[in-house]
Amino acid sequence: MPRLRRMLSDWNALYVKSLMKQIETQSKTTLIKWVTDYSERILLPLWLKYYPNDLRPKFAINAARQWLSGEIKLPQAKKKILRCHEAARDAQNSPAAQAAARAIAQSASTIHAARHCIGLALYGALAVAYDTLGIEAHWEHLELCAAMECGRMLNALRTISVEDEPNPAKLEWNC
Repeated sequence: MPRLRRMLSDWNALYVKSLMKQIETQSKTTLIKWVTDYSERILLPLWLKYYPNDLRPKFAINAARQWLSGEIKLPQAKKKILRCHEAARDAQNSPAAQAAARAIAQSASTIHAARHCIGLALYGALAVAYDTLGIEAHWEHLELCAAMECGRMLNALRTISVEDEPNPAKLEWNC
């Protein structure tokens, strides 16, 4: 069996660099909207396919949105996000679901630090690849599938991007 990877890790891959370039032009608010919408539309159904009764990732997405709207404070949201990280740890026997939960948790963590939004791609694209191709697929095929998913993520971000955003998020990638 091929070695399973927990996330995409090639920061120099064109599909990652393209996303990072677009991310750098947007505000934290836009980034939060992007990652929560994408997570809810693509990754939450993937998670629920494997764990239909575990709503911790859904609660993390909702908490990020509630924080954005001012309904809750960061400490309240953080509790839900940490539970989503816990869900990922609990899903160790399902790489696709585990990567989906990690992506959702990182996406929700964008409320804390905008750079967490890249977790949508690094974990989420791999979750889609594992779910689509299976964990036995060769890495080259998985990476190609993940790259295509990153392209869809980039298109989703471009759709909601604010042209000439006056207040882009200040990002330090630390990669």
